Amino acid sequence: MSGFNTTQLAECVSRYQSAIPGLAGLGEQLQEQSPSAEALIELYEQCYPLLEQAMWSGEADFHPLLASYQALFREQEALIRQKGGDARHTFILSIPIADRPPHLRACLESIYRVCTLFNYGGKASGVWDKIKVIVAEDSRDENNIRRHIDLVEEYRQKGLRVFHFGLDEQYELLHALPAEKREKLGNLLTTQPKERFCRKGQAANRNLSYLKFLQLTEDPNRSLYYLVDSDQHFCVNRKTESGEEAVYALNYFHAIDRIFRTTDTLMLTGKLVGDPPVSPSVMTANFLDDVAAFFTRLATLAGDQSCRFHGAQGPLAGDAAYHDLAGLFGFDNQPAAFPYRCRLEGQHGHGACLADFARQLNAFFFGEHLTRKTWFSYGSGFTRLSPARTVYPGNYIVNYAGLKYVIPFGHLRLRMSGPTAGRLIAAEIKERFASFNMPNLHRRTTEAGLDGDFRPGVELDEAQQSVDLSDEFERQFFGDLMLFSTEELVKQADVTQPFAQDAIEAVIAKKEAELLALYRQKHEAIVAKNRRLHDRVFNAGHWWLRSPELALALRQVRAFIDNIEGNFGEHAPAWGQIQSAEHRARRKRQIVEALMNYRAERDAWDGLF
Repeated sequence: MSGFNTTQLAECVSRYQSAIPGLAGLGEQLQEQSPSAEALIELYEQCYPLLEQAMWSGEADFHPLLASYQALFREQEALIRQKGGDARHTFILSIPIADRPPHLRACLESIYRVCTLFNYGGKASGVWDKIKVIVAEDSRDENNIRRHIDLVEEYRQKGLRVFHFGLDEQYELLHALPAEKREKLGNLLTTQPKERFCRKGQAANRNLSYLKFLQLTEDPNRSLYYLVDSDQHFCVNRKTESGEEAVYALNYFHAIDRIFRTTDTLMLTGKLVGDPPVSPSVMTANFLDDVAAFFTRLATLAGDQSCRFHGAQGPLAGDAAYHDLAGLFGFDNQPAAFPYRCRLEGQHGHGACLADFARQLNAFFFGEHLTRKTWFSYGSGFTRLSPARTVYPGNYIVNYAGLKYVIPFGHLRLRMSGPTAGRLIAAEIKERFASFNMPNLHRRTTEAGLDGDFRPGVELDEAQQSVDLSDEFERQFFGDLMLFSTEELVKQADVTQPFAQDAIEAVIAKKEAELLALYRQKHEAIVAKNRRLHDRVFNAGHWWLRSPELALALRQVRAFIDNIEGNFGEHAPAWGQIQSAEHRARRKRQIVEALMNYRAERDAWDGLF
């Protein structure tokens, strides 16, 4: 035998070889006389997919197998360090953050957990030396900035190499660029003055992180850059009998390093599981269907009867089942309502279930969907690549050459910036822009509740009863207009050349008419569904109206219905803007100018690298 410690590998083979085909053969190789370090490292690589398939099959005892899987990675990392000459990539992560300390804590904790459990690169002097994390500040509240700095220090003490990229440092790095180049990059990197160099938007803040990437890069050939949103966690969700469970079962850094070392990928994006990665403004109609279905079923049950909302969680909410206009993205719309699964434990009746359901309703306006989460599915594995067309801004990775493929148009503050950029990037680099099956867990809110969540375009009053998402709704419509115009434009024109104004205007006019018709249909459906929901809850004489203990819950349901009316009804401000020809003309001018300037801005940006 060699002088390398392979205890965990030997125990794993011994314990699982009868249940997992293929492990026995690895055990025989392990017994060979003095295998080299390289041969042993490859044995671990052959073992991982066998364990993954067993773990996610639904037939294995998940947690013991996961613990063994994680231990194998830690043992392999020790072997790599003992061998020496580790040529794998260093990761530099960026987390843009604006007034969200609870989200930042959860995100950093998830990175720390992945480092602890899988130990990519190992530790040197108590620090993971192949992982660096930039916290890119964009807060307005000084107290939140201090809390972010405290979190950076807390996780540095735990062994993470975390850097606080503050507002003053961002401003200085930006203004270290030559004035002529800075002027050309104003739409990408912001033109806000120093006295209000905050709330620049996630796109500008993320792009400023690229300047910090360059500063922290020691070896461009062995560096990868990982962009993460603060509401993303480095874990995935799995279904259990009691509901949802977050598990650290994906070794992101190990798999991503291997992809970039063995393929010619320039940009890699993973998707998201958990809360839908879209605005509530595009999932209101189907959510109303699900809320109505809950009350329809509730009306057939007694208030003090043992809760019946603990059955199956329903089908996987994949294929954009949360999206009212899923057909626009090539998915089949889901006509059926999805059931609500009660989250209460222990014995309780339907009155308690209703009270808890009502308590969660307002979180919908911050992006939670109580009935249509997305669940992780192992499928054909983690690292199988497929052509991508959407950048998920909260989960994408580039190498040094891929830093050129930035997400543009941040100055417009439109939604759908990732899908729009994805269409442009895919048209330019084809299959070198790839997707892989390593999503992050997306959680719109934290244990701190809605108070702990800054969400641009969504305003919440002090009583947490009235929510205004007019700004987000408006930015969604025109983000859709830009996305689908861009999608059509890259089919007609060469993306490496400037787009012609007349071509842009013709495409926009066509897509505007199509989207207006679809949004009008959706608007009418929402108004009708909301009125029917109100009648079903308050005008049909059901048992909950006679339960004094449910008075608060009914006020919360009424507030939800009122917020739907206020944001999507006949007099909703955003709906008025979408209908206004004058407002649309102003927005269309902005979109035309942005698309006309795209190539020149990209040329200026590419010059940085």
